[in-house]
Amino acid sequence: MFDFTGKVALVAGAGGNLGGAVARAFYQSGASLVLVDRLPDRLPLAYPPEQFAPARVYFAAADLTDEASVSALVTGALERFGRIDILANTVGGYRAGTPVHETPLETWDFMLTLNARTAFLISKAVIPTMVAQGGGKIIHVAARGGLTGTAKHSAYSAAKSAVIRLVETLAAELRQEGINVNCVLPGTIDTPQNRQAMPGADYSKWVAPEAIADVILFLASDAARAVNGAVVPVYGRS
Repeated sequence: MFDFTGKVALVAGAGGNLGGAVARAFYQSGASLVLVDRLPDRLPLAYPPEQFAPARVYFAAADLTDEASVSALVTGALERFGRIDILANTVGGYRAGTPVHETPLETWDFMLTLNARTAFLISKAVIPTMVAQGGGKIIHVAARGGLTGTAKHSAYSAAKSAVIRLVETLAAELRQEGINVNCVLPGTIDTPQNRQAMPGADYSKWVAPEAIADVILFLASDAARAVNGAVVPVYGRS
């Protein structure tokens, strides 16, 4: 659908279900990949050399909550490929189920760290090289829960709302630099983990990781050159 030949896409969270779908879609569209995961042994198993040409793939183990680790990741990527054209950040997580007065501070801090801090640090790290290149694309994954507060989701909702506000701010700051910054809001993603957690759900209404990947690739393409600061719902039928 899109041709990313000659482009370098950094996919954060490449060991996960959504990150894997995004990485594969970029690879099939011709991009070279910087694949990032917190666990160093997971990526070579998920992206074997017989399917992913080593010349087009760089594995990076990094803790995206740690600024030094993120800086080292970007330095290594630039040493390998010389540029980063696209950041597709799929890192994040969900924890909810208690009202505010029963929510542990640890849960609040964990949600803000996992979702918002990671988005902030990886954005901060890739922006200078994109500015120097004269352009780039940044796509973060937020969530429908970031649009409005709902009962028993305070920490998660606040964290995803922070990601949305970060995206809008970056879009305003970077549009004159030729850098487009947008985010997607998945509905319930059809993953083995979600099916196990919700065995009675109607899976046909959920959104496939590959469908979300299609939207991310659009936002990373020249077809979306006029799209900046968008918050794109990708809910399936959920």
